Amino acid sequence: MGHVCEREFSCEKELTLAVIGGKWKMLILWHLGKEGTKRFNELKRLIPGITQRMLVTQLRELESDFIIHREIYPVVPPKVEYSLTPQGESLMPILENMYEWGISYKSFLDIAIPASEAENTKAK
Repeated sequence: MGHVCEREFSCEKELTLAVIGGKWKMLILWHLGKEGTKRFNELKRLIPGITQRMLVTQLRELESDFIIHREIYPVVPPKVEYSLTPQGESLMPILENMYEWGISYKSFLDIAIPASEAENTKAK
């Protein structure tokens, strides 16, 4: 059973954050959703800073929550590919909205922080 299936949630927002929250899951989902099926080492290269152990953990959780699919091919050496399930694909509009909001917010901060620093300088 999926890692979130074993928990009780007080609301659906909490459930959503449990599935996609954290530093790495959204990046994993973004790459799989925008660039398609990837192998482990491809994901590792696309996500600087993630450790091998953390990538394994995050992929296992996303798989157990039915968000990604892990395909194992019976070849030597072993070949494993990761892709989004239909449930994972349904998250892409949410991630795209978050991406757009981040762009907008960064622009706001680029304006607001220097203005705030100028006001603080004038007050002194």
